[in-house]
Amino acid sequence: MADVFHALSSPVRRQILKMLKARDMTAGEISDRLAVTKPTLSGHFNVLKAADLVVTSRDGTTITYSLNTSVVEDVLTLMVSLLGNSDEKDISDADKI
Repeated sequence: MADVFHALSSPVRRQILKMLKARDMTAGEISDRLAVTKPTLSGHFNVLKAADLVVTSRDGTTITYSLNTSVVEDVLTLMVSLLGNSDEKDISDADKI
């Protein structure tokens, strides 16, 4: 899960995920929309892949990136549970540890 939070810490990577939410895109299409160098973008892709937030498919030399929706759904579920209302008893019990 630390990989996911690290991946989400970058505004560029969040923008990539937002673009992939709309549709699958090639590395070139993503590069055309972001003001970062291709080597920098490659590093961002590596972080997103390591966190399993994106998956790739290759057709010759073209790499297409897709949002890994199952992992994104798992992260969202975790975030909702972490940010949801806690029972006061649970909080006081945690303080005793």
